[in-house]
Amino acid sequence: MEKVRKKKTMNSAVFRENFWLTMMVLPGALLLLIFNYVPMVGVVMAFKKYNPILGIWGSPWCGLDNFEFFFTSQDAVRVIRNTLGYSVTFLVLDLIAGVGLAIMFYNLRSRRALKFYNTVVILPRFMSMVIIAFIVYTLLNPSYGIFNTIIKSLGGNGVQWYMQPVYWPVILTAVHIWQTVGMNSIIYYASLMGLDESLIEAAQLDGANKWKQTLHVVIPHLVPVMVITTILGIGHLFSGDFGLFYQVTKDVGLLYPTTDIINTYTFRALQNGALEKSTAVGLFQSLTGLILVVTTNGIVRKISPDNSMF
Repeated sequence: MEKVRKKKTMNSAVFRENFWLTMMVLPGALLLLIFNYVPMVGVVMAFKKYNPILGIWGSPWCGLDNFEFFFTSQDAVRVIRNTLGYSVTFLVLDLIAGVGLAIMFYNLRSRRALKFYNTVVILPRFMSMVIIAFIVYTLLNPSYGIFNTIIKSLGGNGVQWYMQPVYWPVILTAVHIWQTVGMNSIIYYASLMGLDESLIEAAQLDGANKWKQTLHVVIPHLVPVMVITTILGIGHLFSGDFGLFYQVTKDVGLLYPTTDIINTYTFRALQNGALEKSTAVGLFQSLTGLILVVTTNGIVRKISPDNSMF
């Protein structure tokens, strides 16, 4: 009985000690519950033939018909190919560009220059995609765009950028890297701030040049962060930046062969009133992302348990 009383006393003491911390967390937890978990109830629409008059719960069940609509459509192969292609490309280039820029920042000794460059590369991340789309249009406008003006001044013919889908994989990749590389590099740079300088000094004493120091000291220090960001990125392979693929391309139908992804496809389905079909595709994306994250993390845990997320 005495042990039970002591345990209850300890539990009540812990509760009193953490009460105000719990109260501080409560508003955020409620917002998370209301805006992230409660709406998940709507996934039942993916298995129903939705009728606005009957509502979600009153609409009849239709099994997997909504999923069949997407996977048997003539657009499924195109949008899945584009989504995966861009996602894998962005994942690889984000990692390379982010790590490379972070290492350059780490080797930059002028604090004033470092602050300036950090501000310059981070700024695009806080710009609205509408503004970015306007900047791209200023460059690519068929009549008075900067690129066409330069081409014509050199004796060439202007390019109809918004009618030629072949150019857009490069354009969208460049815009994505320009917008995201700054924030990605800051994540890796913050990790490098915890690097033990004595390791660099030891490598210098051993005769290692900058390349050797980077290869054998700096990059190994970044591996845990690189693994975590890669796992999270793999979870979004079947998703995409809707603003990038919708706003920047102006949703021009001629560009769909290389610019249409699952997110833009489902948005057009929503515009046409196909709510249940859009829900089915969204559920497919979410489940696929969850499976990819768990699988990738399991592989990492088998290879290097210290670098896994969970």
